[in-house]
Amino acid sequence: MTSMQTKRLVVFDAYGTLFDVHAAAAIHADRVGPDFARMSASWRQKQLEYSWTRSLMRRHADFWTCTQEALDWAMALYGISPANGLRGDLLAAYRNLRPYDDAGPMLDSLRAAGFGLAILSNGTHDMLRDAVTAAGWNDLFAAILSIDDAGIFKPDPRVYTLVETATGVDPASTVFVSGNPWDSAGAASAGFRVVRLARASAPPEYMFASRMAEIASLAKLPALLGC
Repeated sequence: MTSMQTKRLVVFDAYGTLFDVHAAAAIHADRVGPDFARMSASWRQKQLEYSWTRSLMRRHADFWTCTQEALDWAMALYGISPANGLRGDLLAAYRNLRPYDDAGPMLDSLRAAGFGLAILSNGTHDMLRDAVTAAGWNDLFAAILSIDDAGIFKPDPRVYTLVETATGVDPASTVFVSGNPWDSAGAASAGFRVVRLARASAPPEYMFASRMAEIASLAKLPALLGC
């Protein structure tokens, strides 16, 4: 893998990139039951589906609303009772999702090398604040940006313009890192230099945005950026 030209701002997606979206169900696996992994996958799939369909229908609701509605659907799908506070505990765990093990050391390395760091996420400002605080990352990011300021979800092009508006750095001088292929494609279409995080082997997607680097772990990112 060849090294990318050094760019001074690196923007990260949050959920599925820095934070493990399946950590909430895993924490409560004994209460969710044997279908916890499948329930979590359905929760995530429906959460994203609700964000996209709401965007297309121009019926915006914030990501926390989508997250709650998706959990209700997934629990009903697998016959999981919300009794005994399980629903509330799953949602509380989602507000404080565990970062991936490779995220913290990578962020420290990039910051030590002089890169500016930012987040651009579907999450609400409150969700992102809670997650970043729980991870102990309050002092790491120059900007933590929510789609709430655009009023529509990724991958709408209006979302990606929030980065330049907030930081003054144009897309061509920004590296965007995401573990979600549709988000990577959206960022590439908006003119960012994109690094797609592919933790699991999968066929290529969105060939119109295929000119992007790919890594299997965030631990590979500092070397890719010349650190």
